[in-house]
Amino acid sequence: MTLLIGVALKDPEAVLDYTVDWDADDWLGADTITGTPTWTVPGGLTLDSQSNTTTAATAWISGGSAGSDYVVECKIVTAGGRTDERSFKLRVRER
Repeated sequence: MTLLIGVALKDPEAVLDYTVDWDADDWLGADTITGTPTWTVPGGLTLDSQSNTTTAATAWISGGSAGSDYVVECKIVTAGGRTDERSFKLRVRER
């Protein structure tokens, strides 16, 4: 199941971090993220780097064309064997 978790704004020249907190609604419970989350960033955006903890995944993203909207996805696997994906809309606007 993919869940659109919100909308974020970004200037085309900005390089910003975006975090998906997988335990914000206690979805993980006692489970934890294992390995490296998989980020899907559409053409026009660049995934500059990423990091994660046992409950959250963070991506540093640059690029994008002013006036464009992009959907960024993050997929994780947990120690308990669950796999899930969440996404957010990234609106690129001159700011």
